[in-house]
Amino acid sequence: MGFGVSVYEDKRCMIFLNVSFLLVACVFLIVQLSSSGSGFVVLSSSHPFNEGRQQQCSSIHGLDGYKAKCLRLKSNEPCVSQGYIDYLRIFYCNFGRFPPLGLSVFFLWLLVLFYLLGSTASEYFCSLLQNLSRLLKLSPTIAGITLLALGNGSPDVFASLASLMDSGTLDIGLNSVLGGTSFVTCAVVGIISFMVHKRRVQVNKCDLIRDVSFLLLVLASLIIILTLGRVNLLGALGFTSMYIVYVIVVCISHVPWINGGRVMELDANSSFSSDLSVPILSAMEKQDLNFVEETTLDGDNRLEARNCCFHTRTSASCRMLLYILEMPLDLPRRLTIPVVCEKKWSKPIAVTAVTLAPIFLSVLWNLKHENVAASCTSLVVYGIGFLFGITFGVLAHFYTEKSSPPEQCLFVWLVGGFLMSVVWSYITAQELVALLVSLGYIFGISPSILGLTILAWGNSLGDLVTNSTMAMNDGPEGVQVAIAGCYAGPIFNILFGLGMSLVSSSWHRYPSYILIPSETYLLETMGFLVVSLLWTLVVLPMRGMRLDGVLGGGLLAVYMISVSFRLIQSSTS
Repeated sequence: MGFGVSVYEDKRCMIFLNVSFLLVACVFLIVQLSSSGSGFVVLSSSHPFNEGRQQQCSSIHGLDGYKAKCLRLKSNEPCVSQGYIDYLRIFYCNFGRFPPLGLSVFFLWLLVLFYLLGSTASEYFCSLLQNLSRLLKLSPTIAGITLLALGNGSPDVFASLASLMDSGTLDIGLNSVLGGTSFVTCAVVGIISFMVHKRRVQVNKCDLIRDVSFLLLVLASLIIILTLGRVNLLGALGFTSMYIVYVIVVCISHVPWINGGRVMELDANSSFSSDLSVPILSAMEKQDLNFVEETTLDGDNRLEARNCCFHTRTSASCRMLLYILEMPLDLPRRLTIPVVCEKKWSKPIAVTAVTLAPIFLSVLWNLKHENVAASCTSLVVYGIGFLFGITFGVLAHFYTEKSSPPEQCLFVWLVGGFLMSVVWSYITAQELVALLVSLGYIFGISPSILGLTILAWGNSLGDLVTNSTMAMNDGPEGVQVAIAGCYAGPIFNILFGLGMSLVSSSWHRYPSYILIPSETYLLETMGFLVVSLLWTLVVLPMRGMRLDGVLGGGLLAVYMISVSFRLIQSSTS
């Protein structure tokens, strides 16, 4: 009965998110039409963020009345250079008389963005990585610490990239990375320790010391960068390449002869090697409307339908209504991200996706460069998008089968789907960062605090559910994999998410340095993080490598003190 009810609740959650999306979309459309064509597109390329502009935006909170704030926003450049929507201008100029309504709309939109970021990673990004792993014939260990880490950490990575690529949101990006690392290594490990302490499970000493020590090395390197306050292209490449060193170390430690002939590889059926997904979303996305009809329960355990639309005798019209309500969030991605998964293959949708993908990219480019590109340039971009789209669509129509995904040029399909899933994840992360920064200005809260808390918690919620579920249900091996993921994931997120943004920024500014704003709060957060890692290294060997309340209580205490200390400092500053 519990599982059936969970399916029912998952369906309700999906419908709630889709209805919320439709509601917010309608509100934004009404706002756009009522704004006399002023628009709310934010152009990061033409509005570089600087310190003076940040001070002007921070002073908005001190103005009296929404009209004064609206005039200030209209007379200055946009305060947030991420995303496509000027949330501050919408809030003060369109919702000034009804602030609760505006905040309610923004809150619903925040939920939708968090879901989109995780759903795109789970349903599209991870399935493409699975196929890519099989195509490249990667071993379970290599796939686990590369593609699995990229799949499960993609929400964190894309949110970090979206914020770190712009100097105006660099602080929220750094705090998001460190906040997520603190949450996973302290809160998640602490919760798992309390959950399994009665089972007296031992974790592998060598693996844990290796991962925690390497994470400490990564943090030491990051402390050096933050202390210097600048980094060049060579330094950024060196910082990012540390992940390659980590992969090599892990692979060497899993060589059979190093472990006395004991093969440490996980088998092909292991969830660590095969489940490239965001499990918190998997139940929602894999259930269909016919599940209740296929579920048979005996006697008192028979599923009772609490709604006519989930009853075994559901009418066709009600099913159609549910299907329509579940489409809005998924349909735009299905029509622009090529998918070659056997279970999801549909030739008409695949042809449509490869046709619309280049057109979608051209629309995004023109929106982002609206006042930079002349009308002629915009037409050229649209023309290139249409040309590539029609060409790809015709080729896909003639060279694919209706019954199964293509076997020829599979790598090209995977690369195309990978790139489009990256685009969707990145633009979603941009909007998420833009909304959080705007909320920071509205409430007078430092955006870095929102990055340390809301953004970090939202992106790390999947790690909490995934690792705790694995630790509780998969035996000692599941506990080992869960704890390993709590340290391998943050290593990947820091070195790849932060490292790639530093490489990209330094590449554009070569041979100049990237200036990183000095923030004492960041060093304090890293100090608490180092304390928690040292606590783990000291307490676990003393407790016989068993997860218990001493370890978990200490980690949770360090995390709560760290967050509380940061919040108190922010409120008094």
